[in-house]
Amino acid sequence: MLKTRIILLISAVVLVVLIFSLPKVVIDNDPDEMASNTTEAEATDKSPDAAAPAEDNVHDQQLSVEAQKEIQNLKEKFAASKNIEKSVIFADSLAELYLSVNKYDSAAKFLDIIAENSPGEDSWLRAGNAYYEGFTYSMEPAKRTEMATKAREYFEKVLKDSPDRLDVKNKLAMTHLSSSSPMKGIMMLREILEQDPGNEKALFNLGALSMQSNQYDKAIERFSKLVELYPNNTQAHFFLAVSYMETGKKAAAKEHFEIVKQLDDDPQLQATVDSYLEEIE
Repeated sequence: MLKTRIILLISAVVLVVLIFSLPKVVIDNDPDEMASNTTEAEATDKSPDAAAPAEDNVHDQQLSVEAQKEIQNLKEKFAASKNIEKSVIFADSLAELYLSVNKYDSAAKFLDIIAENSPGEDSWLRAGNAYYEGFTYSMEPAKRTEMATKAREYFEKVLKDSPDRLDVKNKLAMTHLSSSSPMKGIMMLREILEQDPGNEKALFNLGALSMQSNQYDKAIERFSKLVELYPNNTQAHFFLAVSYMETGKKAAAKEHFEIVKQLDDDPQLQATVDSYLEEIE
């Protein structure tokens, strides 16, 4: 029960999605879209005159009329372009439009095209981040696996050139957790803490993973250090409170739930925390 309520509450936290295999929000996951054939732009052909990635009508109907028109116009220009530089420009504009409305998987398709035609750390990172967000938002296991694989490919390229990018390594680690080699991801998170003992993301990720495996004492250890270093981390206080609650330490749980209420006045968050406080009392 606690896990379900955590998912509903911390809907913007990547870790919760990965741990409990549920989405933050539902985007671009219509059964019809999942069953559709791969388009030219999604396949290996990344030539300038390749067709723009196809989108379901249902997908675009979620956008404003103005945005739909702009996207359609850019798609037509992209499809008609025979010039690599212009194709990249159109792909970039399309990606930015989709990113602006959190359509990460659609944006990733165009950022993939950019990365293929204009390779480099910046384009790899943009594509990797888009695939990563698509991975964390997706509710379809097959699609999540596909997105994680693509994100992993790009993050590995970035880390090959910039091995000290711990932010990228954190994300790479999380993609491994949903793969056939989850321990590789956990080891990566531990390596990050060896290099940077106070790394906020790695501490949070390992703490949440400890909760997932019911190792609440270990979770308390991780989250306690996290709130000590980052006292304004609302999610860390929340998960620390839940961990204390699970171990029967009601006074400590209440203390951190109260801190959550002070840090964030979101009505939904306030109501959820109040429900926990009622249980404690």
